[in-house]
Amino acid sequence: MQIARIGTVRTALGECPVWDEKQGQLWMADCRAGLILALDPDSGAARQWQLPAPLGSFALNGDDALVVALKASFALLDLHAGSLCELASIGDSHPNLRLNDGAAMPDGSFVAGTMHIYREPQEPPLGGLYRLDRQGGLALLARGLGVVNGPGMDPSGSHLYVCDSSQRKIFRFQVGDDGGLREQEVFVDTQALGSAPDGCCFDAEGGLWTALVHAGAIARFDRQGRLDARIDLPLRHPASLCFGGADLDDIYVTSISDSGRLAADGPLDGALLRVRGSGVRGAARPRCRIRL
Repeated sequence: MQIARIGTVRTALGECPVWDEKQGQLWMADCRAGLILALDPDSGAARQWQLPAPLGSFALNGDDALVVALKASFALLDLHAGSLCELASIGDSHPNLRLNDGAAMPDGSFVAGTMHIYREPQEPPLGGLYRLDRQGGLALLARGLGVVNGPGMDPSGSHLYVCDSSQRKIFRFQVGDDGGLREQEVFVDTQALGSAPDGCCFDAEGGLWTALVHAGAIARFDRQGRLDARIDLPLRHPASLCFGGADLDDIYVTSISDSGRLAADGPLDGALLRVRGSGVRGAARPRCRIRL
C-alpha cells in the first residue's frame, strides 16, 4: 500500500472531499477558513473560492455550480461568476451551532446536518439533519444529533447512514418512498476504537468507510457493521475521505491541523493524502440537481 501527500495544501479543517469524474479532479474544503478548492491530483495545482467562514460542506451541483452549507443557510455558488444565491435557512440560531457535513443524494437533493458543541450535560442539541430538495425547499429529517458527519446513501439506495460524532455512533435510517427517514438504529459504535467517526463514503461492495478522527486511521465496516479493514495514516486527525481516480480505486483523505477543538503540528497534519493499493473500488457518488 502506498500513502502519499497531494500538493502542498495545508488546511486548518480539511473536509468534504468529492471526486469529479468528469474533470478528473478532487474537490475539498477548508471549512474553518471558508475555502473550497479544486485540485489536480497529479500536479497538486489548486483553484480556490472564498466563502463566508465557517463553511459546513458542499456538493457538486450539475456542471457549473456547487450547493453549499454555510453557517446556518444553504446557497448555490456559481463557479464562473463566484456569486452566491441563498436558498434556505435552518431557522435555529446559537453561537455554538452551525451546519456541518453534507452530501448529494441519488435524487439530486442535498442532505446536511448541524453541529451543536459546548452543550451542558443533558442539554438537547439544536438543529438536526436537513434535506434541501431540487426546488430549493428545506425539510427537517431528524433531530437529536449533536455533531452530524458523513451522511450518505448506501449503494442500494435503501438506507441513509449518519454519524453523530458526539455520541461516537453511526446510525442507519431506512428511507421511505416519500424521502422521509424511518427505523433509526445504531449501525456501529466506534467508542472501542478510541475515536469518533467523522466523514464517510461507500465502496462498490457496500462497505462503509469512515475517518477515525481521534485515532489517525480510516476504517471499513461491512454491511453488518463489522470492522474488517483499518489503514493507519501518518497524521493525527483524518477528517473525511472519498474514492477517486479513473477506476475509483484511490482513497483521498483530508485532515486537520487546527479545527478549534483538535490540533496537531506534524509535517502531514492538514495535508491531503492519497492511499493506493487498498484493493477496493469505490461506489460512484451522485451530483445534486438543484435549480431555482
